[in-house]
Amino acid sequence: MTQRVPTVTRADVERVIRRDYPSQDPAVVVEILDDADTRGRHRVQLAALKLADGDLAQLREHIRMARRDYRDVLAAAEYPLAMARWREIDKMSDEARDSIHDADWKQYQAWLKRS
Repeated sequence: MTQRVPTVTRADVERVIRRDYPSQDPAVVVEILDDADTRGRHRVQLAALKLADGDLAQLREHIRMARRDYRDVLAAAEYPLAMARWREIDKMSDEARDSIHDADWKQYQAWLKRS
């Protein structure tokens, strides 16, 4: 198994904004997110939202990180277990590596679908 890549849309971004920033003006959050005009824009925006966990200051920081290298934000949000063990992951058995990738996928999907 390889690491799965989520397919997300602007509607997913808007839903997560409403969920994670209920007391904020959505336009403010969108303005921060739209500062990251990167490859895989909606995926990167969701990754920043996930890492920020409802904190606007953290959201701004993750968007700044994404402008430097969007892959850092994606990896931290989508593959946290794999990133925590990245130095050893290539030495693991296929079964162990698949287990980590599966756990990362499940946690991301659970976060995304949370209401």
